[in-house]
Amino acid sequence: MPPFIRSRLLSQLSTHALPRASSQCGCGRPRRLLSTANAPRRVEALRVRIAQEGRDLADFVSNRPADDDSDSPALPTPRRLLDLRPPSRVAAALVDRFARQHTYLRLSLTERCSLRCTYCMPEEGVQLTAAEKLLTSDEIVRLAAVFVGGGVNKIRLTGGEPTVRRDLLDVVGALDQLRPAGLEQIAMTSNGIALPRMLRRLQAAGLDRLNVSLDTLDRALFTKLTRRDGLERVLAAIDLAIELGYTPLKVNCVLMAGVNEHELLSFAALATERPIDVRFIEYMPFDGNQWKEAGMVPHARVMETLRGAYPELTPAGNDAHDVAVSWIPQPGARGTVSLISSMTQPFCGGCNRLRLTADGNLKTCLFGADELSLRDAMRAGASDQELLALVGTALQGKHARHAGMHYRQLVSNENRPMTTIGG
Repeated sequence: MPPFIRSRLLSQLSTHALPRASSQCGCGRPRRLLSTANAPRRVEALRVRIAQEGRDLADFVSNRPADDDSDSPALPTPRRLLDLRPPSRVAAALVDRFARQHTYLRLSLTERCSLRCTYCMPEEGVQLTAAEKLLTSDEIVRLAAVFVGGGVNKIRLTGGEPTVRRDLLDVVGALDQLRPAGLEQIAMTSNGIALPRMLRRLQAAGLDRLNVSLDTLDRALFTKLTRRDGLERVLAAIDLAIELGYTPLKVNCVLMAGVNEHELLSFAALATERPIDVRFIEYMPFDGNQWKEAGMVPHARVMETLRGAYPELTPAGNDAHDVAVSWIPQPGARGTVSLISSMTQPFCGGCNRLRLTADGNLKTCLFGADELSLRDAMRAGASDQELLALVGTALQGKHARHAGMHYRQLVSNENRPMTTIGG
């Protein structure tokens, strides 16, 4: 956006759009978001700007320069960039300027968690958002309906740990009622601790798919990594999930050099014996997790280890939207091994994901610090159409990959801790 236009908008909307609002993440750093004091006027102003300014407004709202006037080095167009026209069911608002159709919503239900995983939450914990600023169950379902109406067909519930939310069953049941509107799948990512007592009821309420996070098969290391004792309950949750038909069950494992990398083949063995998709995730930088590149196990090293143990490793089917590259370890294997290499082999070109935090902020990229408060707009009286238009405006500012940064720059980016983003 040219500087004079940016200055004009700042002077006209300084009381409406605050690029650095008073809202803070758990570390005390400000988050870039659209605040909504005097919200009714702001929604009206934004409605006008959406119609008039288009993409430039999205860059203004995010307080980030447009790609064509950025001082940072240009990033190449993603190799997996989709060149698709939006089908009639996907609203134009959910298609970004790289023709990526956003049909997958990751919806965080809570910032709280029953574990304290080192890569997700600082040891001292995080400052949780006040209860009145979190989305209510009715607000969650309304926003979900807005997204489904725009073309979202998959919703994943995350946290924090979604099972600590008391009305989880009600939320799942209400989302299940959105299937006639086009919702095809309700999924959840969980640490597994509460699943032995809850999973049957969640399945009855409408939960279709399940991911369980597990980074070690060693009890002592589990306690060290999560700062809690609970490995047996997680393993019991995996057994129950398979018994109930959640197959292939996805098991997410964050690999960390010098920590659990030595268990890589132990996890891979699970995929040969059981209907499990073991997903090895590269260690990623988020606020408070003390990320260092030396602690990351890169894609190439994981593949070298797997090929050494499984010489008949063959590709499994992958589509353009998959975040993971999947492999069948050996003939007759009941499951697969997958690599989610967000840092060294990013999958941004096929990204179809949007994130909604527990306090109602839209994030168009996991790694971006820019957020748009749909909660404030909704509480100010925005209609469903206006909410979808706001989403579309934010999406036009989405970068080609990694929020417009090289992965090494993400360390200094003012993002939230993972637990307050939603895994």
